[in-house]
Amino acid sequence: MECTQKENLAQCTCTYEPCSHKGKCCECIAYHRALGELPGCLFPPEVERTYDRSIRRFVQTYSHLLKRA
Repeated sequence: MECTQKENLAQCTCTYEPCSHKGKCCECIAYHRALGELPGCLFPPEVERTYDRSIRRFVQTYSHLLKRA
C-alpha cells in the first residue's frame, strides 16, 4: 500500500509540532503503540492538546459512550 501522506496531513489533528510521523499514519500508530499509547487523532482536540495519549485517558474520555450502549 502506498502512503498518502499529503492527504493524511489534511486530516491530521496532532498538535505536536516537531512530530516526524505527521501524515504517516502507519508510522504514527507503530510509534505510539510501542509506548503503550494511542495516536492523538483518536482523542478530541481538548484532550489531544494535553499530550496524554495513554489508554487510560482514552477509556476515561470515552467511557460515557459505553454507559449509553
